[in-house]
Formats: sequence, structure tokens, C-alpha cells
Amino acid sequence: MKQMNILFILAACMTTTGCGSNDTTEPVVEVSLDCSPSTIESEAAGSTSIVKVTANREWKVYSDNEWITYTPKSSINNYEEVNITVKENKGKTEREGKLIFLSGGYRDTVHIFQKAPDVTPPDPSITVPEGYELVWNDEFNDGNRPDTDIWYYETGGGGWGNNELQNYVSCSINGEQLANIEDGIFKITAKKIGSTVYSIRINTKESWTYGYFEARLKLPGGKGTWPAFWMMPKNYTAWPDDGEIDIMEQVGYRPEYVSSAIHCKSYNHSINTEKTGEKRLPSAESEFHVYALKWTKDYIKTYVDGECIFTFNNDGKGNKNTWPFYTPFYLKLNLAWGGNWGGSQGVDESALPTTYEIDYVRVFQEKE
Repeated sequence: MKQMNILFILAACMTTTGCGSNDTTEPVVEVSLDCSPSTIESEAAGSTSIVKVTANREWKVYSDNEWITYTPKSSINNYEEVNITVKENKGKTEREGKLIFLSGGYRDTVHIFQKAPDVTPPDPSITVPEGYELVWNDEFNDGNRPDTDIWYYETGGGGWGNNELQNYVSCSINGEQLANIEDGIFKITAKKIGSTVYSIRINTKESWTYGYFEARLKLPGGKGTWPAFWMMPKNYTAWPDDGEIDIMEQVGYRPEYVSSAIHCKSYNHSINTEKTGEKRLPSAESEFHVYALKWTKDYIKTYVDGECIFTFNNDGKGNKNTWPFYTPFYLKLNLAWGGNWGGSQGVDESALPTTYEIDYVRVFQEKE
């Protein structure tokens, strides 16, 4: 009988919460988060769609691309519909983005794929290098300023690593538009307003690895100017380690010469190992000329009106210090004022305002 009572008490403790204990631990609730659909496909013209979110606790969402917008951005509801808008793709290639949903330590991802616009035959006036095809271009035939769907401005002062004197702005300052399109020509103007010289530095949103890149340019005049047509890596972390390609540079105190260069850890001007080439071009500031880069896995070559003025070969050692040119690079256009090179012989502010003119920018890549 005594043994049976003990067994009864033990059984009661096993079936009664808190018997012989003060344990008040809440049961663990597993986080759940589900987003549907997991993939969205959009036409080039853009689209709207809905992602259905089911969750058992608060969640939030963010995107890795500005061309994807959404609402709401968070919710405490167990069920929610998120409205997704994909903006028009004005580039030349397909693009991919993500929506990332977070709840506690859990995440779910919705992948968004957008088609490229229909390929239209290139303008017959565009000469395509043999074996290449046109993949991106801006002829500056529309609007009165650059299209910010394909370009973005880099702004600010601080010298930009070269002790430059200008302050770069986004298109205009105090009502003065310094990035203009007139009669099919993109014009970058450097101008002194008050005590500050303002100018423009503009960058493509797309980037490329290898290709044939060209622009038709007329350079500004004036002692102190430093126009450039150049490239920097998309995944930039450090200069000169990640590389730089200067397709065209010129300084106003040497108005008859244009130059090209590359920069990397082993070869750059800061250690007097720079690799450059130049050409005497007396009409650089009075006439348009075509400046081009042919970039392959084996070499970099630059051209002025079809004449090669600079060659830099890949040494084939697989060493980033001597050849970092195997990743995507952006194209850039800017007009600097003064600086280590542009201002090394002083500046003449009587030359301001002065204008850098760009007829077109084109990118070709080898046919697959």
C-alpha cells in the first residue's frame, strides 16, 4: 500500500504543472515567415505586383536596389500584402534585385528579375568595331540634362585625393545649371559663383568588364582646367589597389596635349612608376575628337581618332598588384579645377566659366 501511494504521487507530479517546482518558463514559439511568390519577373517597361506575407510576429522588409519600391515596409499582422513597384529599365541589359524580409533572426528573400528593353537596330551613323556590338550609349539627344536613370552625380569638395579646388554639384547650384544638354551636346561647365568654383562629376550606373569604350569630346580651355574621361571599379575599396583607367586626360596649361594612363598598386604616379601615353593634339580645345579604349583580358589600349597612343599589357602573373583590370568598371566624366596636376602651374580664374563638351558616349562588347 505504501509503495502504491508513492507511485500515485509521482504520477500526479508528472501530470500537474508546477508540482514541487516554481518553473514558469513560457513555451518556445518558433518564428515563422513565408513570402509568396518567391520570384517576380518584370517587363522592361516596369510592373506592379503583390507579395503575400504570412508571419507569427513583427517583420520588416528592405530592397537592395532603388528601382524596386514597396509598401508597407513592416507589419505586426499575421497576414499582409506588400505592393511592389518595379521601375522602367532604361539600361541595355537585364537586371536582378532582391526584397529581403526579416522577422527575428529569420529571413526570406524574393528575387526580382527585369527584362532589358527590346533591342533596336543601332543608328546607321554609329560605327561598330568589327566583332563587337553596341551594348550601351548616350547620344544626349533628349531633354536638357543627363538622364539620371543611367547616370548619377558625385558631389562635394574636399579635393578628391588630388587637392582639386572645385566643388562638384548635382546638375545645378543656386539656379545655375552646370550640366546642360543643348542641340545633342552634353556640356559640363565649371563656374565661379561667389567665392567657390563649382563643376560636375558624373558616373554611369552600369559597369562593364572588357569592351570598346568611346566618346567624342571637345575640351575646355583655361589654365587650371583638368577634364577627364575615365573608369573606376564598381567594387572599389582602395586606390590604387583596385585600379583606374584614364582614357583621356588633359590639363589647361598644356592645351595641345592629351594623355592616357592606368593606375594600380605597382604602377602609379605616387611612387613614380606611372604608365602613360600622350599625343600632341593642337585642336583639342577647338574641335571634337574621338577618344577610345579597347580593354581585353590581355591588354589595355587607348586611341585618339583611331590612332593608338597607349598600350598596357597584362603580364599574365595573376597578380592584382600589376593587373587589377578583371572586374566591372564604371565610366566617368568630370571637369576638375586646379589640383595636383591641373593646378601645378597655377590657375587663371579669368578663364571661368569654361565648358567641356561631350557629343556621345558609347560602349561596345565582343559578340558572344
